[in-house]
Amino acid sequence: MIRRILLTIVLLLVSAYLIVAVTAFNRKPKAAVCSDLELVIKDTVYAGFITKKEVLSMLRKEKLDPVGRDLDEVRTDRLEEVLSAHPLIDRVECYKTPSGKVCTEVSQRIPIMRVMSSRGNNYYLDNKGTIMPPGAKCVAHVPLATGHIEKSFAMEKLYKFGVFLQQNPFWDAQIEQIYICADQTVELVPRVGDHLIYLGELKDYDRKLDRLKEFYQKALNKVGWNKYSRINVEFDNQIICTKRD
Repeated sequence: MIRRILLTIVLLLVSAYLIVAVTAFNRKPKAAVCSDLELVIKDTVYAGFITKKEVLSMLRKEKLDPVGRDLDEVRTDRLEEVLSAHPLIDRVECYKTPSGKVCTEVSQRIPIMRVMSSRGNNYYLDNKGTIMPPGAKCVAHVPLATGHIEKSFAMEKLYKFGVFLQQNPFWDAQIEQIYICADQTVELVPRVGDHLIYLGELKDYDRKLDRLKEFYQKALNKVGWNKYSRINVEFDNQIICTKRD
């Protein structure tokens, strides 16, 4: 009799355990909730167009702020699509982390030159040769190009020259202004030295500026950087200097 009672109790306990186990197994797990939106704005040394506050404002305007939402409902591709539509953003990458965060990395368009033409056009050229929208405020130093500048000229020849300057630390630091004359020849205004550099046509500038750099080192360092008012490097194998009055 006791054995039958014990057996019945054991069976009841096993049955109860199986019911609880099956119920727990079939219960839908609680969805993970996004705990934080981690924003990373890249290239802030070269550009200051986009702020974290602005990115967050864009997402909230589209009702895409992921914080507090189920991670399964957060579409990172949609976040990338909305942010990439901004004219000053070059690239966006969004992803979820195992800790429940949504990370968003924003790459800005990098300006390499500001253009202010004689026709009143005012814009930046970026490092991909495209025109950035007017009104953008650059926080980093970039050369200023002025004079008779058509947009086609800016996006082709000026862009290539801007890339050359950006990739050459000495000239990137030395050239402050680029003036395009009516005949499309070029004058450069340096930061150091009270003189103009006449480059001629915007071609073979790497060789022209190599000669000028050597002239700086061998001549101007001895006679003084303000001795000449104009230095012409247009022609091969010669540098023509005009003495200051």
